[in-house]
Amino acid sequence: MPPRGPRVSGQEADDAPFMRSALALAARALGRSAPNPAVGCLIVRDGRVLGRGWTGDGGRPHAETIALGQAGAAARGATAYVSLEPCAHHGRTPPCSDALIAAGIARVVIPLIDPDPRVAGRGAAALEAAGIRVDRGCCAAKAACLNLGFFTRIAEGRPMVTLKLAQSLDGRIATASGESRWITGPAARREVHAARARADAVLIGAGTVRADDPMLDVRDLGLPGARPLRVVAGGRLHLPARGRLAESARLLPLLICHGPRADAGHRAAWAAAGAELAEIPGDPDGQMDIRAMLALLGARGLSRVFCEGGGQLAASLVTAGLVDEIVTYAAGVVLGADGRPATGRLGLQTLAEAPRYRLADVRRTGDDLRARWLRA
Repeated sequence: MPPRGPRVSGQEADDAPFMRSALALAARALGRSAPNPAVGCLIVRDGRVLGRGWTGDGGRPHAETIALGQAGAAARGATAYVSLEPCAHHGRTPPCSDALIAAGIARVVIPLIDPDPRVAGRGAAALEAAGIRVDRGCCAAKAACLNLGFFTRIAEGRPMVTLKLAQSLDGRIATASGESRWITGPAARREVHAARARADAVLIGAGTVRADDPMLDVRDLGLPGARPLRVVAGGRLHLPARGRLAESARLLPLLICHGPRADAGHRAAWAAAGAELAEIPGDPDGQMDIRAMLALLGARGLSRVFCEGGGQLAASLVTAGLVDEIVTYAAGVVLGADGRPATGRLGLQTLAEAPRYRLADVRRTGDDLRARWLRA
């Protein structure tokens, strides 16, 4: 669960609009700030915004540093709205709490305490020790949702997993022959590319590689810097040697996770193509351990994984309780029982065993229906 942290009674109702703006700035860093959280910051005095910033690519520079730089000397006596507790440790950059103190900030408003053990209240304590008022709790729920991936990685050692399912009305993702382009319309596909841009990694299974020959890049959004790590759960590396992934392996980052039984020749071929390979331990059934794979991604500092299938990988993640969010796009088409289901076999015997998700929101996207579900 995301941290809530202690609350100090908030000040004026004007705090919420500024904090929402800070959170909107933070959202610009999603998919680009790893291994750091996505943070936004506003420097405000007498209702006027003096500086704004969000976490830079790769986690640097920090949002507070950018905003303070824009505000300059005018920051003295101002209020800083920061979408997460300012850091208090020395890394590649000095602590942001020190920068706020040096700038003469009078008040800092934060929604949440940073759960990173290197921070975990130390940033707020340093500010208060310097005589700066710290108000906590403003827009806490929105802030927790925005950085759920970072909180999941800190708490569980793995990234947050969003499973995307583009399906027919009757829950099929392809015809019996495997044809799936395109079940959903252009508006839904554009949203999927935007979701890729907000992710640290895009994950698919070997079956999807064989069936769809995907590229897994971010297109048509004018975001040339959006380059999520492309990850394939390759099992025994039964992947086509030719295709868009192989052809682009030297241009866009590609990580292939495989089990210990993967053929040595296939490993060498993909390495020669420019892909990075990672051997994942096997589970008791001889399959690649999906938890170990996510732990590897977490250890690399990745916080948000966007999984685009296929059915067997989706089933493995759901069965292991590793899917935090499901986003479905349902198109007005019916494919019947001979179509391929959205997920593989879960091995359920009773309805009580079925994993449960709660509806977060639903809306129309073009001619399709988009629904977002969160783990119950």
